[in-house]
Amino acid sequence: MKELKNRLIAIAMEKINGTDSSHDFTHALRVLKNAERIASCEGGDLEIIIPAALFHDIVVYPKNDPRSKFESDESAEVAKKILINVNEYSSDKIIRVMQVIREHSFRKGIKPKMIESKIIQDADKLEVTGAIGVMRTFSSTGQMKRKFYHDGDPFCKKRIPDSRRFGMDLFYDRLLIAKDRMNTKTAREIAEKRTEFLQGFLEQVREELFGITY
Repeated sequence: MKELKNRLIAIAMEKINGTDSSHDFTHALRVLKNAERIASCEGGDLEIIIPAALFHDIVVYPKNDPRSKFESDESAEVAKKILINVNEYSSDKIIRVMQVIREHSFRKGIKPKMIESKIIQDADKLEVTGAIGVMRTFSSTGQMKRKFYHDGDPFCKKRIPDSRRFGMDLFYDRLLIAKDRMNTKTAREIAEKRTEFLQGFLEQVREELFGITY
């Protein structure tokens, strides 16, 4: 298994060459690490989980690109082309990997059924929690030329979050609620701990902007 995993990682390193730092090769490695951690408690077939984690975002478009809604389907097709040339993968296994990749996208509101799909979706969702979540949020904020926060109400006290315009609004419509949308107990526990970091980050921003009495 270790030798196969290393071969798949080498392929991913070669194939993933996008400029989006939120969906680059290191993102794939983090999702793989998350998935292996979850699977160690929840079960699942690692021969399916490992390639699904590595290739789940092998096709990525800018967030405001209308093609972005097809990313998971296109990533599944690319994964198929890769795995056809890996001897350990039968047609049945490739189909299962493709299904997991198609089901991982939580933007589509998909509720996965297979344990491997649940694990990959959770492993990817964990990327919006904790310190990595903060890094990815403000990386995409810069790429999309959004403001860091709303000048008059940065913490969404009296308005609906609008993450298309303000980076910090993403905390309220995705980052802080990710823990409640996990499929597995293991991922939920990890996310709850990381959410404490997110809340601490917002408290620090609040103090730096307004003082602790805000």
